[in-house]
Amino acid sequence: MLMQLLLFILKAFFNAFVLVLLVRFYMQWLRISFRNPMGHFVVTVTDPLVRPARRIIPSLLGLDLASLLLAVGIHSIYLLISFWLMGYSFGAKNTFLPMDVSATQIALVAGAALLGVAIIEIFCFTAYLLIAAIAFVVLLSWINPHAPLAPLFNSIVRPFLRPFQRIIPPLAGLDLSPFFLMLILQIFVMFLDVLRAMLIPFIA
Repeated sequence: MLMQLLLFILKAFFNAFVLVLLVRFYMQWLRISFRNPMGHFVVTVTDPLVRPARRIIPSLLGLDLASLLLAVGIHSIYLLISFWLMGYSFGAKNTFLPMDVSATQIALVAGAALLGVAIIEIFCFTAYLLIAAIAFVVLLSWINPHAPLAPLFNSIVRPFLRPFQRIIPPLAGLDLSPFFLMLILQIFVMFLDVLRAMLIPFIA
């Protein structure tokens, strides 16, 4: 029971911070202004780590690589801690590798698998963030289209909805593109779950 509680607290803390870092990355990528309550919150929470990291990790093609790589790194640390607490052997009991593989090679394979799981889960977080943003936009369009946060969330989802809106005509005045985008994202997450399951044995 205590172990489950500890794992829950670790997951909530690390995942929340990783999600905020991802929001910062995507807001900058999509050229969304930070001059709003959410933007101020994101910058305030992440600045203590992002600003020092930018001295080492430069931007690339306008992408905030510092925020993205910090998200991957912090999530990797969370996975390392959580797998250790759950008793994973990090490849020591791996039956997929040849018997003559050295301990160093086993550790490298386990580390690569751990990093792979972290990257896969970062993609999952991205999909879930986008699904949540789409749901929020749809809900606001029904309840209060002029809500203060409506322009922010519209700016987030608009680039992803636009390709679907070009090929899916409205039905009785109803825009169906959010439904199809959310469906594609759910399928994408299912695919990522399969990839994650393939890597876990190299860590267990």
